[in-house]
Amino acid sequence: MTLFHFGNCLALAYVPYMIVYKFSGLAEYGAFWKCVQAGGAYMFTQLCKMLVLATFFPATEVSTGLDVVGEFMKSTVDFADLVGIYFVMSKIAGKGQLKFMVAGLGWATAELLVTRLLPLWVGARGVEFDWKYIQMCFESNINLGHHMCAAMLVWLYSRNDLQKTYVPIVMSLLALSCYRPLIVEILIHAVGLGSWTLLAAKALFTTTVGVIGLQIFLTMAVQTSNNHY
Repeated sequence: MTLFHFGNCLALAYVPYMIVYKFSGLAEYGAFWKCVQAGGAYMFTQLCKMLVLATFFPATEVSTGLDVVGEFMKSTVDFADLVGIYFVMSKIAGKGQLKFMVAGLGWATAELLVTRLLPLWVGARGVEFDWKYIQMCFESNINLGHHMCAAMLVWLYSRNDLQKTYVPIVMSLLALSCYRPLIVEILIHAVGLGSWTLLAAKALFTTTVGVIGLQIFLTMAVQTSNNHY
């Protein structure tokens, strides 16, 4: 029974990543090793972030309240993720869609392996069933969408033909993506969201950012197609 539960959690966490890779067209381009390179860039970026956090934001005594300023500064360090994603896309030749999908999928997969594999292996194989591992798997799927959206927004921002009216929107969405952990912490302390409600809030947040960013991407794609005629 414990192995069955672990298998279910593993499938729930990893199968969506495989589906995205296979049916998004990345498999046809043979982008596996490019995704691996994006994952390596994720590892290096997280190492740099850890060094910065340990140097400038050392751990303090645990308090019951929320340190908004401290959390804000820590979330600001997450802008390094956007820099890392941009670096990955700059090294990939091909269409824009291929670039941000490789960067986003590779980034999300590396995060999944680093942050989810060991907890699932240790916890989901326990004797007692616990919903938190199912929630962990759902959250990994939300994070996949989050990183794909972030990569798409970084690609949009790097475009020279991005309309000036869209620039503030893209920048605002990128900032929201970086400060999502801070927003989540504020919701937990201010509203007292439960685990499932918090998961739904994260999904709604990611969906909203993704829909707005996708609309801008499709608008640019149509304009580019019209300019070719």
